[in-house]
Amino acid sequence: MFISAETLDDALLKLYPALLARSRESMTIKASRGETAEVIGALIEIRNPRARLSRSETRGKLYSSLGELLWYLSKDNRLDFIAPYVPRYSDESEDGVTIYGGYGPRLFGPNGEGQVKRVIGLLTERPTSRRAVIQIFDKEDIANNHKEVPCTTTLQCFVRDEKLDMVVTMRSNDAYFGLPHDVFCFTMLQEIIARSLCRDVGCYRHFAGSMHIYKERWDDAQHFVDEGYQQRIAMPEMPVADPWPSISAVLDAERRIRDGDQLEASSLGLQDYWSDLVRILQIFFAKGDQSKITTLAEQISFRRYRPYILGRIRSGGEA
Repeated sequence: MFISAETLDDALLKLYPALLARSRESMTIKASRGETAEVIGALIEIRNPRARLSRSETRGKLYSSLGELLWYLSKDNRLDFIAPYVPRYSDESEDGVTIYGGYGPRLFGPNGEGQVKRVIGLLTERPTSRRAVIQIFDKEDIANNHKEVPCTTTLQCFVRDEKLDMVVTMRSNDAYFGLPHDVFCFTMLQEIIARSLCRDVGCYRHFAGSMHIYKERWDDAQHFVDEGYQQRIAMPEMPVADPWPSISAVLDAERRIRDGDQLEASSLGLQDYWSDLVRILQIFFAKGDQSKITTLAEQISFRRYRPYILGRIRSGGEA
């Protein structure tokens, strides 16, 4: 299966009907976590990687997607970081402290000098290189039994036409829960690497050996399809500058926010792009404080985040 689309939503609106057709034709398999409708060998091309957030109320996972990205960028795999954003990770921990398959250490190494930095260095020296591969899945992941091992096998970067393309390969991909998070996190990482190379983002391609939807989500996927066409809105461009100092500042702000610090994003010396992400984190941790959420929403410079914020207000801080 090959799907080429402008945005994440455009891709989902093509993918879900194809998977649901398999469920109606009884072309399903019994996987370890339940019955699935599956396509073997699915390649999705997203031509505008910044259109990485679904506009659907059911698929627009701004807060959990941002939380998962920051978990990767924290270079750690601690459960207490990701659990507030994605509670189901609590079921994946083997020791109650870490997630064995967490991507942070695999991307950045124990001292932060890992594969991402090496890929940036390689493409700085040799922009046309085909060796800029980041390996997530390791042979040790199937040497012993684990509750969860990475679904992502590799990320490969290409500088072509002065832009950075990314190809992500997955051994397995839950099209309903996993895919929207994966597209958000990996296209953000694509843009971070691109800015580190003083380049713009190109095309994003996402290949899954097994692309599937679990039976308990078939109705939800159909509901998304029935919602119909979503307005095409992309996130703003990441500032043209070294992104890593700003990422460090956002990670520090995240720690302070979860510790209850009443910080002002405008006081951090960040550009609007990064300050907005800090305010989104503040809105997430504001929980049911509707007054605080409303005040923070008014400070957001990119107004098109507003639908996600309004969804959180309507749900009493649980969206």
